[in-house]
Amino acid sequence: MSPAARFVPLARLLHWLMALLLLAQLLVGVAMMASLTLRPPLIALHRPLGLALLVLVLLRLWVRRCHPPPALPADLPRWQAAAARASHLLLYALMLALPLLGWALTSAAGNVVLLPGAVQLPAIAPRDPLLYAWLRDAHGLLAWVLLASVLGHLAAALHHAWVRRDGVFEAMAGGRPLPPPGAD
Repeated sequence: MSPAARFVPLARLLHWLMALLLLAQLLVGVAMMASLTLRPPLIALHRPLGLALLVLVLLRLWVRRCHPPPALPADLPRWQAAAARASHLLLYALMLALPLLGWALTSAAGNVVLLPGAVQLPAIAPRDPLLYAWLRDAHGLLAWVLLASVLGHLAAALHHAWVRRDGVFEAMAGGRPLPPPGAD
């Protein structure tokens, strides 16, 4: 990967903003399940954060379509390139699915999603306790899958930064590539 091969600044900004929001969202989600006392205010935070992430991932997909990412290094083993593509597809699918599942489970519970300014979003699923239970379980399971995927993504990024030193990490981080091993 050449030093000039970088993600566009808006793609980098969206990546890091979403990384922070996803981490916050995962932590809030775990805290919601652990505390009955804090559950209502955490839910009130979790819902709009989820919708913000949905809007951001749609924007990010649009930016990606308009400005394709840099090519992976030519010497990257085929299985790693395939794993990179599959993991990115999984991450985008989860980042789209989880907010929609959250909105649907809120609707199925008979609750409303309120945005700041008391804007109420329409229900996207019928009120149904069985559907709510299924959607809640699916949302929780996929949140754990997202966490595992994010950790895998982080591990791969650190592998590119510290082991391969091939510029893949720097393409998103915006920094200078480290010299290759042995080039001291």
